[in-house]
Amino acid sequence: MPLQPLLPAATLAVNFAELKAPLHPQEAHVEASRCLYCFDAPCITACPTGIDIPAFIKKIAHDNTVGAARTILTANILGASCARVCPTSVLCEGACVLEARDEQPIQIGRLQRYATDYVQARGLTVLSAPAIKTGRKVAVIGAGPAGLGCAAALAQLGHHATIFEKQPQPGGLNTYGIAYYKLKPEVSLAEVELVKSLGVELRCGVTVGRDISLADLERDYSALFLGLGLGEAHRLRIPGEDLPEVRDALDFIEQLRTEPMANIPAGRAVAVIGCGNTAIDAATQALRLGADSATIIYRRSEDDMSAYEFEYELAKADGVEFLFHTAPVEVLATDGHVCGLRLCHTVTNADGKADLVPHSEFTQAFDLVLKAVGQEKQVALLKQLFPTLAVTTRGAIQRDPLTGQTNLPHIFTGGDCANGGREVVNAVGEGKKAAHAINQFLTGTTVTPPIQPSRLGAPSGATGSGLLHPIRAHELAAALIKS
Repeated sequence: MPLQPLLPAATLAVNFAELKAPLHPQEAHVEASRCLYCFDAPCITACPTGIDIPAFIKKIAHDNTVGAARTILTANILGASCARVCPTSVLCEGACVLEARDEQPIQIGRLQRYATDYVQARGLTVLSAPAIKTGRKVAVIGAGPAGLGCAAALAQLGHHATIFEKQPQPGGLNTYGIAYYKLKPEVSLAEVELVKSLGVELRCGVTVGRDISLADLERDYSALFLGLGLGEAHRLRIPGEDLPEVRDALDFIEQLRTEPMANIPAGRAVAVIGCGNTAIDAATQALRLGADSATIIYRRSEDDMSAYEFEYELAKADGVEFLFHTAPVEVLATDGHVCGLRLCHTVTNADGKADLVPHSEFTQAFDLVLKAVGQEKQVALLKQLFPTLAVTTRGAIQRDPLTGQTNLPHIFTGGDCANGGREVVNAVGEGKKAAHAINQFLTGTTVTPPIQPSRLGAPSGATGSGLLHPIRAHELAAALIKS
């Protein structure tokens, strides 16, 4: 039978509350004071955008929250989103030196959120574009994390960046595709406003190749950045896939972020095919919508899943069930609506592929099936727009890994369309690196991102041994904390 909404709005508001509450000022100060403020901090190296983490934490400890936010946002314009969705346990926090001392790592993500929320809530301006403009124009295709990161960096380098986005709202997956209890859409959209405040022009609802031609872009802009993301979800290619209650997990997540939750039909028994982070998001949110059960079905083993360990633990804590070494072979229906799945056990062969085990089929009742088996690469679109653009055998755009430059010298790229699908922070970092490469392409000059005083070597005033004179050290420390 057709699906129906299950829970009232008040209950849903509780179910979809944030996993971690923001730090109170006293909590932030206590946590910041635990930091060792390492000189060659491994947490910086672990951050794809290179945020000077000890510097911003030290500023929080000394009540300079605005300065902390400036340090973060200068390096990562989407610092507020990344504070919420970054897998910090395998990035900055995972690299924290306190781990080696059997101590809890610094809660870098929550401190980053504390600083960025502080300025966002008060409408404080911490970044500005340079007064001198180069007069060069760059077109950025895609308003996801990679495109926003590139456009913001270009604006700060003095160039005029225009973003073309086919969706009605900017932000990419930050706006449409992340679990609501991790990141609310308004946080993503507030970051877009920050990017626009730097002088970036944003044109939503514009599809390149349909609403504006590539010839027009190449005539009016000196360089292009491709931040297209990924395309449609992969198909299961099994009977019954086109039934109305078989949906793409990302479409399901987008609906949760764009419509009143109390109006969204939900299944009682939900199956999620796949075991990546999107599958986890879909399953946990199905339970929060009121489903009696949510089951993740994965053709490989627990050790092979692409979901992070902390996501897996969250799903189990929420009551998500897992069927490993299992694959769907047919969607079953009654009166034109999903009633279950025919499933089959699998075994991994010598080539690493998951083969169906003969005579091992069984059925299980479900009324909603969500597909989270990855997304298609946008090869067809790329070949239509850029016939000579080089792509890999796996459908990603070929590029210089350090600069993002493609085989077409005026075209640069970054984000999921180039890396095949990674984290938000990776996309921002790749967009920023591409912006600096575009700047060099346009002007012939290289601009190195500003280095915080804590990263400097021995400036004037140092002693002959290469160590700072105590007075000079105090001066630099004071300048760092106040900036």
